[in-house]
Amino acid sequence: MIFELTEEQKMMQQMVRSFAEEMVKPHAAEIDETDEFPMDIFREAGKLGLLAINMPEKYGGSGADSTAAVIASIEIAKASAAVANIFSSVRHHLFCMYHYGNEEQKQKFIPAMAKGEIIGSFALSESGSGSDASSIKTQAKLDGDEYVINGSKMWITMGNVADFTIVFAVTDPDKGSKGISAFIVEKGTPGFTVGKRERKLGQKGNPVCELMFENVRVPKSCMLGEEGQGIKIALHSLDSGRIEVAALAVGLMQAALEESVNYAENRKQFGQKISSFQLIQAMISEMATDLDAATLLTYRAAYLKDQGKKFTREASMAKWFATEAVMKHTTNAIQIHGGYGYCKDYNVERYFRDAKLTQIFEGTNQIQQIVISREVLKQWAK
Repeated sequence: MIFELTEEQKMMQQMVRSFAEEMVKPHAAEIDETDEFPMDIFREAGKLGLLAINMPEKYGGSGADSTAAVIASIEIAKASAAVANIFSSVRHHLFCMYHYGNEEQKQKFIPAMAKGEIIGSFALSESGSGSDASSIKTQAKLDGDEYVINGSKMWITMGNVADFTIVFAVTDPDKGSKGISAFIVEKGTPGFTVGKRERKLGQKGNPVCELMFENVRVPKSCMLGEEGQGIKIALHSLDSGRIEVAALAVGLMQAALEESVNYAENRKQFGQKISSFQLIQAMISEMATDLDAATLLTYRAAYLKDQGKKFTREASMAKWFATEAVMKHTTNAIQIHGGYGYCKDYNVERYFRDAKLTQIFEGTNQIQQIVISREVLKQWAK
């Protein structure tokens, strides 16, 4: 078993690291303060091919694999979790379009998304259906050659800046979860409006908002995949998205560890560096060990995905472990910094706020535990 990156992966990692250090990190605090979408950074990332790392070159991607996407997410997250989340969201939308779109849809949306020319969003969650995606109420009724969509969506990442959204709606109420379909709805379609933008604890600059659909008419050609495939599309893409969340958490943890070690080596109390205190050493050692474990779990999930093997359990394990660990250790990073860690002049305060979302989105960590136990019990039942 090989635990080293290939030379190609190392080159890609260095390229992304340079982009993060030069383009993202200097603006991370400002993005957090203003809560404005970093459009310039987004467009530049598109030009460099960072948004579609694991898409085929045929559609404007870099032709790399999911492991490369993980490496990129880690490097960007070290500089800004919000920007890393934006980039991984794009890969989420690309994943849906590539695996379930027809050729006309692929040609229309994927190259433009890959270049950062257009932005998408993923409209699944509703006010009454977060973790339980099968209980959505938004409906799409067939009327001649068009579907008429009515309903609303909540907590939609980049919904207010998106040029289109992938909307999940009930097309056959009698079939339960098998009666849900997905549609591509473009900005400017009559009846499609953006509602309230949420004021979030962290990952600011990555907007989340409500979307509303009132008698929105779309042609049959706007359906993504086949009728009744909505939940399959959602769950397949969520498995993939959980690997990206784990990578984001790993990047945040790396940043927290680096800041903590640097501070502990330079801060003196009682006439000595605080890095010589055993309780500080205990926090740092646990942080470093959990970081390695989270990294390996994340790489394993990405590897299985690249091999075309089932990775549901491994993605949930990586997401659950990495995000629990990053919440714990960004808390410890503040503790190591003492009073300074509670102030915005130090990055660990932002890391702490940014970390919390990782335990919630792409399926809460309680949902991950259900998924993991279900997959383990399936295995033992064989």
